[in-house]
Amino acid sequence: MKNAKPTSVGKVPALNFDNSQFLNRKRIGTRVLVVAICAALIALAATTTTHESGVVHAQRRPAPKFHVIALAEPNSIHKPFVDAAKGWLGRESMTENFAIDYIANTEPIDEKFLAQYQLFIQLDYPPYGWTDKAQKAFIDYIEQGKGGWIGFHHAALLGEFDGYPMWDWFSNFMGGIRYKDYIATFVTATVKIEDPKSPVMKGLPATFEIEREEWYTWNKSPRPNVHVLATVDESTYDPDSKLKMGGDHPVVWSNENVKARNVYIFMGHRAEHFKNPAFTDLFHNAILWAAGH
Repeated sequence: MKNAKPTSVGKVPALNFDNSQFLNRKRIGTRVLVVAICAALIALAATTTTHESGVVHAQRRPAPKFHVIALAEPNSIHKPFVDAAKGWLGRESMTENFAIDYIANTEPIDEKFLAQYQLFIQLDYPPYGWTDKAQKAFIDYIEQGKGGWIGFHHAALLGEFDGYPMWDWFSNFMGGIRYKDYIATFVTATVKIEDPKSPVMKGLPATFEIEREEWYTWNKSPRPNVHVLATVDESTYDPDSKLKMGGDHPVVWSNENVKARNVYIFMGHRAEHFKNPAFTDLFHNAILWAAGH
């Protein structure tokens, strides 16, 4: 081609286009891609939710093995303990497959109400100020073994408080004791297991430490009237305290003179107890044993 103009080797001819149009198209394309991705993710989530929902309906959680009612004052000094207990019990109920309800006073309690439950947990409530019908129903529940019972800490605050007389039946249930004093400054101490063969003590070490508890003292040891499962070693109080029972200081026990499986656990003031494996194992064991499982 005689008249053709030579071209430079490797030189790309310049393209004539509007750069702003290209950028606008790029932005639009990116937006479309993002929208498409979001739509796909939403669709996937919907599919997953539908799938998971189908699995739940196809494999329903089995019926609860037992039902628990827990009594706790709504705004007591022990509220942090109660809040921590509710969180722990929520997880425990899923693991062990039981149902749990809560009440804040004794107004709902009568025979019909208690008949719904195989275990009564007195999580944080004193043994006074109960309605007459609640007292009657509870006594029948315990004496006739219609369900189990676990009481913590405040349940042994036995005496005349807030204008109420002492509930003598409850005092006898707790071993015939009367509240005397408490270590207001809180001390750490060692708890010693007395009956390692008890199902309530399964898997617990022979001794374990409970930090900063306000150990109660009573007018006498409940030992003659109850089966003692564990005591606190008063010689290990840190810092030391003059408020002692003189050597025999039970803190976990069961009254075998009634038909109901029952456990009293003194420790129950601080939320931090739920970070202590010995305490949670004790609570776990008590639940299963008292509920008959």
